[in-house]
Amino acid sequence: MRAQLDQQAVVKANAQFWGQMLAMTLETMASPEEFCVGSGHMLGSVELRGVWTGRIEVRMAGGLAYAATAAMMMQAVNTVGEADALDATKEIANMIAGTIKSSLPRPCSMTVPESAVEQEGFCGPGPMEGSLVVGFRHAAGVLLVRIWEQENK
Repeated sequence: MRAQLDQQAVVKANAQFWGQMLAMTLETMASPEEFCVGSGHMLGSVELRGVWTGRIEVRMAGGLAYAATAAMMMQAVNTVGEADALDATKEIANMIAGTIKSSLPRPCSMTVPESAVEQEGFCGPGPMEGSLVVGFRHAAGVLLVRIWEQENK
């Protein structure tokens, strides 16, 4: 990556959101190749444009998405619906991306986050040029943060 982002920046951004906002602790995986989620996992993403152009993506196991949503809404997990979990996934992607964005060269604008329930499973992406991938674990499930830098045209 051309930007000064590394695994530690992603770990810090992730810990800041999960710890401060939700009082949840996630462990960093030794390797993102350990990450694997089945169909029905949540995907949240944000595009960034400017001096730095790219995409920040968050993938979560359903259990973690619902646990995070319950914590955000201060409700029991069994009261959380899919629409609520999708909204929370957008917010999680937005908060993590916003923290990472503060480390990127300016100007850099961020799109409105999107979220979806993924119909296919997803397992440990290998290293890809122009990307940074970090996996996390929690008792409720796993999380993957992937950052892609794209060439400005």
